[in-house]
Amino acid sequence: MSPESLQRGNLSSPMFLLLGFSSAYRAQVTLCLCFSLVYLVTVLGNLLIMTLVWLDAHLHSPMYFFLGHLSFLDICYSSVTLPKILGDSFSPQRMISFVGCITQIYFFLCFGGSECILLAAMAYDRYLAICHPLHYPALMSKKMCHCLVAISWLSGSFSSLIQAFLTARLPFCGSNMIDHLFCEVPFLLKVSCSPNAPLNKATLYALAGTIAVGSFLLTLMSYVHIIGAVLQKGAGTQRAFATCTSHLTVASLFFGTGAIVYLVPHSSSSKEMDEVLALLYAVVTPMLNPIIYSLRNSEVKGAIRKALNRGV
Repeated sequence: MSPESLQRGNLSSPMFLLLGFSSAYRAQVTLCLCFSLVYLVTVLGNLLIMTLVWLDAHLHSPMYFFLGHLSFLDICYSSVTLPKILGDSFSPQRMISFVGCITQIYFFLCFGGSECILLAAMAYDRYLAICHPLHYPALMSKKMCHCLVAISWLSGSFSSLIQAFLTARLPFCGSNMIDHLFCEVPFLLKVSCSPNAPLNKATLYALAGTIAVGSFLLTLMSYVHIIGAVLQKGAGTQRAFATCTSHLTVASLFFGTGAIVYLVPHSSSSKEMDEVLALLYAVVTPMLNPIIYSLRNSEVKGAIRKALNRGV
């Protein structure tokens, strides 16, 4: 199917052409190898964290319960986009159906929104552990942990369902070529011929912003109280603060890259920069999370050493 055949009017179910990166063969081979390596490291690294949390009794605590769910979310999050990008690496026509595009948008927003709220829940867990250590076991019970995880999944699912529904109702009567690596709401709004595109864009951004900004503010407030407690209570609390460094690094990376992508206007950057930024928050961040927790968390490193010793 040629790009010209995508110029259709009043289609109820159009096909989209993802332009993606360079079509040069050597570039495609290099990108395919890089994406394959990134996806392999992402899946294996997060599976390792999930396995350690499940098997090691020292990691049976609320903090690592949330970490196990974060690792599962990271696998799902990267699996929404990377397999399709890999499949398109050598495809002459990087096509995706309308239904496939909306489905990709739904799951991408679902897992991304759920991760935002889960990161806020992890910050709240660290706040209770450091600022209210005597009440921590009662406040962060197993029931509370399950409730927070359920809230993160339900909120992400509900918000993404509304956004996907609104996006699916947009009319596409012009060019259906998406100048991006995968289906994402801002790029579908660009090719939509809806006269209400600014209103649709404002509605979609408001929904996404409610979860992202709300989660960020909750995380920020938790760490403001944590840092205040560390400065007041001295050395004992400073040692407890060491358990926060991995989560603080992961949260800063996730919220920071997302803010750059969605707050910087797309028209002010090049196509290549848009794609690099998209890869940063959609592909690279899920790969880095288990590496950060493995390198900066002594309990995780201890669990890895014990697992290796048992294997030997």
